[in-house]
Amino acid sequence: MPNLISSLIVVGAGISVALQQVLNASLRTQVGSPWWAGFVSYFVGCVAMLVVALIMSGPTLSLSGLTSAPGAWMSWTGGLFGAIFIAVVILMMPKLGAAYVICLIVVGQMVGSLLFDHFGILGLQQQPITLVRALGGVLLIAGVLLVRA
Repeated sequence: MPNLISSLIVVGAGISVALQQVLNASLRTQVGSPWWAGFVSYFVGCVAMLVVALIMSGPTLSLSGLTSAPGAWMSWTGGLFGAIFIAVVILMMPKLGAAYVICLIVVGQMVGSLLFDHFGILGLQQQPITLVRALGGVLLIAGVLLVRA
């Protein structure tokens, strides 16, 4: 039962990503700029995360922890990739449609995740790409083609 609940929470997060992208595309139309729409999206998310970080229990922010580990500077680039993601989706959603864009995002996430796992990127436990895992990726791509048809 706990796995089912956890899985449903993650599915809900996936739905929220799709909704976020539709809202961002709508915001682009309202403000007339994909760049300002992305900024507003990130700003609201940043404020929300700050509020949660301030009210939740746990350790406080430590810059020494962010700089001391080998390769720590790479961790700081996550927001940059998020900004690229938001910008691309804001630009592509009106052209390609929500379902196709989200499908392509999931394919990109799956391909990247398979490679990150396979090579143990950034300290991930290595999980080789097996025939079954590769088949899952191929079926995902087939699903994208069906959604696009």
